[in-house]
Amino acid sequence: SMWMKCATVQLVFLLGQDDWGVTYSPTQICALEGSTVEINSLFSYPSAVRRVSTTVQDTFWFRKEIDGVYSDLRRVPEYSRRVTYHCDNKKCTLTIENLVKSDSGVYKFRFITNQSGGKYTGEPGVTLSVTDPQIQVNVIQVFTSTRLNCHSSCHLPDHSSYIWYKNEREVHNEQGKYFHLYTFGPEDNYRCAVRGRGDFRSPPVYAPKLLSVSVSPSGEIVEGSSVTLTCSSDANPEAKYTWYNKNRNGNPFLKGSLSFWSIQSSHSGEYYCTAENELGRRSASTFIDVKYPPRIPSVSVSPSGEIVGGSSVTLTCSSDANPAANYTWYKENQTLFQGPEGVYHFTSINSEDRGNYHCKCENHYGQINSSALHVDVQCKLHYLFLIIQKTVLVMHANINGMCLHMLFNCLPDAPKLLSVSVSGEIVRAVQ
Repeated sequence: SMWMKCATVQLVFLLGQDDWGVTYSPTQICALEGSTVEINSLFSYPSAVRRVSTTVQDTFWFRKEIDGVYSDLRRVPEYSRRVTYHCDNKKCTLTIENLVKSDSGVYKFRFITNQSGGKYTGEPGVTLSVTDPQIQVNVIQVFTSTRLNCHSSCHLPDHSSYIWYKNEREVHNEQGKYFHLYTFGPEDNYRCAVRGRGDFRSPPVYAPKLLSVSVSPSGEIVEGSSVTLTCSSDANPEAKYTWYNKNRNGNPFLKGSLSFWSIQSSHSGEYYCTAENELGRRSASTFIDVKYPPRIPSVSVSPSGEIVGGSSVTLTCSSDANPAANYTWYKENQTLFQGPEGVYHFTSINSEDRGNYHCKCENHYGQINSSALHVDVQCKLHYLFLIIQKTVLVMHANINGMCLHMLFNCLPDAPKLLSVSVSGEIVRAVQ
């Protein structure tokens, strides 16, 4: 009938609300050694079973169960004087005082009713961890100041009092959880502790110090090799690192290590690293000098244009290299000159100096030859009168590819021909 269906639905709903169960909040608790902890549970049960009202006959907390026997903490010697229960209106709280580390473990609540089989244990229980005060200082930037927060990994009572230390000396008139700083010296450090547990201080917080920069591998840096720059410091909170190249514009590199998989000569320069945390910053630098073999050399002759026998001529060879190259000049395959300057000089060039020249550039990391430079020496017929009384006539002539040089004296009663030279060699001289 319709009435029976409605009654059935209502009965199921009521049983759903009054099911057997235990819930814990929270299920994980951390507490300090020597403190007091409360472990809470809520339990439920049917108000009646087969028209028999349910009444709770016993409630207790336990840690151990052996062969169906549960050890009520009130009857366990190591707990009996330190635990109390407060159970009312389907709530039951376990209070443990003077916690010791051996109190760490899982705690479960069990209740027993008048119903047949009406015994229930809440699973999985509450895990309690009893530890020393694990104190640390959290650093937070707040507008123009820095806020230090004395924090414990375990929950501390709201009325807890704190001790603050600056450079290992107690800061008087500071007992709160928070400590505001408006100035912070580069060598300063701060700690905190819970009052009454001053033997457990937090690690100190401080700005970066002992900043160092290293280059790996050590020794000379050769073009094409893999190189890593590493920046490290001692800082708490941990420092963040930024790398800059002092000689190049570009985005900074935001890591403690800067790596070049195939370093190039263009990477040479000064690099500096900044280590920074909420309490300060420091910088250090290193210079990278990338070694490389000589580049393709450039050769030139000076003066440019036509080369006339007897004139002064300079051959120049230059190449970019690190370290600087040594130069060797060759005419054909004959060595002419070797040195660091790369310059070969003719004080008075002649026709025998015609030919192909090239230079070799070398350093510890390699060598390279220049392209050939052809030098052609011309002889022209021309006259030149000296400024002094216009008495001397100089003549150059090109005869069958040879340079003829003649010197005449135009004064009366003096030898007319003073000297004759061919390709720089005097073949006749008249005194």
